[in-house]
Amino acid sequence: MANFTKNAIKQTFVTLLEEKPYNEITVKEIVLRCGINRNSFYYHYQDIPALLEELIKESLDRIIEEYPSFSSLEDSLLTVVAFAESYKSAILHIFKSVDRGIYERYLWEACDYAITKYCETVFGDIQVNENDRKIIFQYYKCECFGQVMAWMENGMKDDIRVSFKRLCELKRGHAEEMIARCEK
Repeated sequence: MANFTKNAIKQTFVTLLEEKPYNEITVKEIVLRCGINRNSFYYHYQDIPALLEELIKESLDRIIEEYPSFSSLEDSLLTVVAFAESYKSAILHIFKSVDRGIYERYLWEACDYAITKYCETVFGDIQVNENDRKIIFQYYKCECFGQVMAWMENGMKDDIRVSFKRLCELKRGHAEEMIARCEK
């Protein structure tokens, strides 16, 4: 029963996020839509930011479980935006809220995961100075995060998949070239 209630709270919250700004959602509204009492909400969550954090963490965990590796930069970038694309209104409402930092932190972690897996593929068994490895990794992680943040800042209006595909076409061979320059 507890899992049913917790899932109902999460689903109701996501539905509300699709409908209205994050800052306008109240615990009262969530429990009324779920048909539960306030104590049931507070049994599972300290507050709405805690609920938001759990939802975003679960999404990140699903990405990690579903994608144990990436063979291309494009795959890693597109995976990071897949969740945001499927819940566009909700993500924009979170992005425009006072608790935006929660989303940004998990977006950073998603970029970190995706780029780590991509870099593992690109580096393979090539011996690269650890400092150079960190620099390349940081560059790609910041690129991924920055592209997604710019897309969100623009209201997620553009088709980011097209932009990412083109960016990857333009950068094709770039990682390999950087690695070749720093091989031991």
